[in-house]
Amino acid sequence: MITTSQLRAARAMIGLSIEELAKAAGVSGNSIRDAEASTGNAEPELSRKLKRVLESRGIIFVSAGQQDASGPGVRLHHQPIDEGIRPQNLNSTNDD
Repeated sequence: MITTSQLRAARAMIGLSIEELAKAAGVSGNSIRDAEASTGNAEPELSRKLKRVLESRGIIFVSAGQQDASGPGVRLHHQPIDEGIRPQNLNSTNDD
């Protein structure tokens, strides 16, 4: 289960609007607005749907005491940087 603070933070980290998240999760925008305006934990079914969408977009939910955190939080999944083709691998076949 995610907290309402985690929900607000996760959505802000990836720049997702309430409408975009609602559409991706198959819920109403008002459900998300209500959840973000409340305190504590989001409703379990709503939480599950939103968590699935947010995690698919690179959000990692951190529980209290997990990964040296003192409380619940969110972070972005580390994406490796695409360095392209290394010079030693360049040849006429990959010359686009």
